[in-house]
Amino acid sequence: MADDIRTLAARWFEEIWNQRRDATIDELMAADAVGRMEGAPDVHGRADFRKVRDVLLGAFPDLRIVIEDILSDDHRAVVRWHLTASHKGDHFGFPATDRPVSFRGLTWLTFRDGQIVDGCDAWNQGAVMQALQAPR
Repeated sequence: MADDIRTLAARWFEEIWNQRRDATIDELMAADAVGRMEGAPDVHGRADFRKVRDVLLGAFPDLRIVIEDILSDDHRAVVRWHLTASHKGDHFGFPATDRPVSFRGLTWLTFRDGQIVDGCDAWNQGAVMQALQAPR
């Protein structure tokens, strides 16, 4: 069972973030799922998730996530990942800087019946925003 959860977690990152497959959101995310991210309001459901994802992909259209490790049990997975991208869009409320970003984070996912019901992301958003807005 843990292998199944590991596979679902890997699909979430590869298909939704790297391949931009919207249909996978409906397949892997429960309609009543809740997502949490440091320094941001909770995300409730698929429509809210799509809005947050659209902002990130609008700011970083070349965003790529590499999974570095996954730990899992029968209904949870913790994913350690590394994100690289270039800030090409003004979706954060300031003009695109064209600066590259590279940072690591963790995502804790809880599954029920093969779908994510709860997710929690941890990465240093403040440092990323400061780096993008720092004078050259």
